[in-house]
Amino acid sequence: MDIAAFRAALGDIPVQDNPRIVQQKSRDHYWYSPRLKQQLENVTAQLVVSPRSVDEVVTVLREAFKYDVPVTPRGAGTGNYGQAMPLSGGVMLDLMNLNKVIKIEQDRVRAEAGVILEQLDEQTIHAVNGELRFHPSTYRMASLGGFIAGGSGGVGSIRWGGLRNFGNILGLKVVTCEAEPRILDLRGPDILKVAHAYGTNGIIVEAEMPLTAHYDWVDMMVGFDSIIDACAFAEQVALQDGLLCKEISPVAAPVAHDYFNRHRPYIRSREQSVVLLMAAPAAVPALVDFVAFHEGDLLYRADTLTPEEKAKLPPIYELAWNHTTLRGLKIDPTITYLQTQYPDLAHVKWAVDTFGDEMPMHIEMTRFDGRVVFSGLPIVRYSSEERLEEIIRLHEENGCLVFNPHRYTLEEGGMKRTDRAQLQFKKEADPKGILNPGKMIAWDDPDFDFESGRTWLFTGLYTLGGAAE
Repeated sequence: MDIAAFRAALGDIPVQDNPRIVQQKSRDHYWYSPRLKQQLENVTAQLVVSPRSVDEVVTVLREAFKYDVPVTPRGAGTGNYGQAMPLSGGVMLDLMNLNKVIKIEQDRVRAEAGVILEQLDEQTIHAVNGELRFHPSTYRMASLGGFIAGGSGGVGSIRWGGLRNFGNILGLKVVTCEAEPRILDLRGPDILKVAHAYGTNGIIVEAEMPLTAHYDWVDMMVGFDSIIDACAFAEQVALQDGLLCKEISPVAAPVAHDYFNRHRPYIRSREQSVVLLMAAPAAVPALVDFVAFHEGDLLYRADTLTPEEKAKLPPIYELAWNHTTLRGLKIDPTITYLQTQYPDLAHVKWAVDTFGDEMPMHIEMTRFDGRVVFSGLPIVRYSSEERLEEIIRLHEENGCLVFNPHRYTLEEGGMKRTDRAQLQFKKEADPKGILNPGKMIAWDDPDFDFESGRTWLFTGLYTLGGAAE
């Protein structure tokens, strides 16, 4: 690659080459994983380029194609497994300057990729009293484009499923990486070619998303003597069609007591498991009755606090999803986590009985293909890579899905197969393969055997000084 010629061709598009800033922009939260921390510690780009418009994105990609410069797109960098890390060096394409809200309608919004999700909701709530259907726990930091390219679901998935469910993304504007980049408007099934593809086959510059009704959601916390009792209650809440909830998350003891510092005064003991809830105001009275019926311990209701008390506490969604892991890492940096799915309560009980305190359970109740399921983000008290792989193997042998957050490729992270539509679109939109290289095994190693149990390690990591297998 010819970085100097590439840079000279950009004109006045903002460029940053300070090594410390470039390294910071080259990282996401890969350090959640001890394996990725070792593998990706030395990964960095040479430049950060920050276009201010779609036209400038086109210019960057045209010149990158001309001078063979790898391009890794980046939003806020809140991903957890190296999605936005430049395995081949080159350029970080920082899209956070593309932050305009283009159009708000009663049931949808169109915005540029760099808009922060919380700020997007602020505008839609003000305009039409609508909000995004769901968002990650990094709501106050994450960008729209980054969420679509690297995320899968979040707070609200109990009602709306995941990003790849039909209807949860209405349209995407994508720029290709060719001699003359094209600007494509994707709709319908074509959206799935680039959603959750880590920017490997096109740069998302705009998105049109559906809105749902906004509520002043009420944070709640309910205590139980065991995590199984908490999960049973959480499942019953999720199945109640008349109880409108945005978040339902059982968390095993001692995680809640140990990790939720500012909510600790509401938790009665270290042995108490909890269920985190966000409920619409109209649902709260019935939910309180439901708690009593299930003999739960209503620990916390945000609508009964004074404004001063509420101001001292983070929103409940910042205890959930991968914020649970984040809070744990601040207390105990040796832990890690898994992303799992348990088809029913019996499988959750199997995991709890099998792994005990080695893997304190954390569940997110979600809808998956129309069914309420237990989506796990359990804490793992890490001892070795071999034991982590054994825990994964035992899950899979017992009918529990694992979406492996200790791998940086699309396929190893959960699909365990090639997405033919995404691969074909990459051939059309990125013929040189310079968009986020190393993240799509099917492009780099079409003959890779996903059943072999062997880890695929991008060869570029050797030349960059990364850890070998």
